[in-house]
Amino acid sequence: MDHKKEHYREIITKAVCGKGKKFSKTTHTIKPAHRPSSILGCWVINHKYDAKRKGDSVEITGDYDINVWYSYDHNTKTDVASEKVSYKEHVPLKMRSDEVMTDDFDVIARATKQPNTVEASISKKDKEVNVEVEREFAAELVGETKISILVHPGKEDDYYRDIKWEDQVSDQELKDEIQPDFLGRRPGDFELMHDRDPKKGKDREEEVHGEKKD
Repeated sequence: MDHKKEHYREIITKAVCGKGKKFSKTTHTIKPAHRPSSILGCWVINHKYDAKRKGDSVEITGDYDINVWYSYDHNTKTDVASEKVSYKEHVPLKMRSDEVMTDDFDVIARATKQPNTVEASISKKDKEVNVEVEREFAAELVGETKISILVHPGKEDDYYRDIKWEDQVSDQELKDEIQPDFLGRRPGDFELMHDRDPKKGKDREEEVHGEKKD
C-alpha cells in the first residue's frame, strides 16, 4: 500500500448523536359505571404519541384507550368500561457531545413495545379497577456532525474494474437512435430500417401495413 497517496478528508453529514431506551410500567385507575364483581378481560388500543427534545433526554407524551370487560350484579351481567388515559415519559440519552456541530436536531422516537396490559384488578374501593400497563420506547437525536475518512485517490471500485468503457453507448449514439415521431406512429409502422428489403421496396412496405396490394 502506497501511504503517500493516502490522505484524510473531513465530511459534514447527518448522523445519530444521541440515543436511549426506556422500559416502564404505569398503573391507571378506571372507574366503571357499575360495581365490578370480576374482571373478564382488559386491552389497550388507539395508542398515539409525540416526542421532543428536553436537554439530554427525549420527552414523549401520548395517550391510549383502556377497555375493561367486567361482570357486575353478582356476576349476572357484563359491561365494558372504556377510558382514554394520557402519560408523559422521559427517555434519557447517551450523547456524543464532542461530535455535535449544531443544536438543531431531528427527534426520532418509536415504541419498541406497544402499551400492553400486565394486570387488571379490582381496587379496595370496589368501584374502581387498577390497570397496570407496560411500555417501552427507543429514542434518537439526529444532527450534523463531522467525520474523517481515509481517501485512496488511485483506488477503483471492483464493480467497475472490468467494464469495457469503449463498448458503452455514448450520449450521441443514444440520441441518434431516438425517433422523434415515435408517438405519432401506428403499431404497424414500427419496422426497423435494416429489416427492409431494398429490392422489394414498396411491396414489402405494404406487407408490413396489411395485405399486399395486387
